Amino acid sequence: MGTHLILVGLLSICSLSFGQDCNQQLLENVDFPGNDITSLFSPDVEHCQQLCTQHSSCNFFTFVRADWNKDDRNFFCLIKASPNGQPTVQAPLQGVTSGFSLKPCSQDLEPCLSKVYQNVDFFGADYRALFTADYEECQRACTQDPACQFFTFINEAFKTVDIRNKCHLKFSWPVPRTPKVVKKTGVTSGFSQIPRISQQSTVCQGKLFPNTDIPGNDIENIPAASPEHCQALCSAHSVCTYFSFASNDLKCYMKNNNNNIVTQAKEGVTSGLPARFCQLDNTWLQVVYENVAFPTSVIRSEPMDEADTCQRTCTQDAFCQFYTYTNDNFNDPKFPRRTCFLKRTITMPAPPKVAKLANVVSGFQLRNCNSKTTV
Repeated sequence: MGTHLILVGLLSICSLSFGQDCNQQLLENVDFPGNDITSLFSPDVEHCQQLCTQHSSCNFFTFVRADWNKDDRNFFCLIKASPNGQPTVQAPLQGVTSGFSLKPCSQDLEPCLSKVYQNVDFFGADYRALFTADYEECQRACTQDPACQFFTFINEAFKTVDIRNKCHLKFSWPVPRTPKVVKKTGVTSGFSQIPRISQQSTVCQGKLFPNTDIPGNDIENIPAASPEHCQALCSAHSVCTYFSFASNDLKCYMKNNNNNIVTQAKEGVTSGLPARFCQLDNTWLQVVYENVAFPTSVIRSEPMDEADTCQRTCTQDAFCQFYTYTNDNFNDPKFPRRTCFLKRTITMPAPPKVAKLANVVSGFQLRNCNSKTTV
């Protein structure tokens, strides 16, 4: 199994995936060596295939199954891409299963992940723990908590007695994140007009404090295009209690402190509170960001005359989450002007690590399953 990293240029990425035929075949004990662009963790091959489908540049993958015994790479999901979208080599190899992205197929971007995994730990990403009678109740707790994406339950046979029946609720990002946000002349960026931030029916306004910083208590800082974008990210996070957005470096500083909030005046910083138990007003999605670029995560590109057309194209494409448009003032010889770059990131539940562990049960929230059975 090749693990070397290949650099996939922006323009070559744009041509991938969407020109390929739909191929749902899974090839057991077949490796696609080489062409790796990253590795993630999955509990099974179906989950790995969904990760590949949602990854902006993945064409095909190799999943290292639980029965793999040559080293400790069990549950690795090796994300791969090539210029023509096809594996360079197919080789027999016990303990792996390979397959293809479902981007060319009609796929569900919010898949129902109803399987549970015995003796498998979803390690890390914990934000809350409670004691439950069984893993079914743990899964119900995860499903009813909007922040929970997956869980691990410790059953009554676990070796450490005092943590038996413990249910660990875990978080991964369920909303689109822009991996990079930079200031750049000659570009326009924005988001799909289809809201993907909350499943709540009640709409509410956010609370912002202009020219105000809330120092300290940082838990994570990530790129954001505006204070409103930062607020939407904080609202989706499992433990974000408030935030500060710095306009000079376009960073969202998410914070956690349930005891107090201390503010201080600071030019160029906007702080605020997340929305809870409601759908944050999505007018921020309609904002167009001039001279701001989202430079990664391209799924495809198209020549276009206007940024407005680019935004409409992203909105009409269910796979697109955000975009960047290069106008006539753009001055980078590596990329064309008047071009719309459509982009997305992984938003399905994705454990940061998957490992074998006796007497635990892991699984995912069932909110996506419940929504598909509602009449």
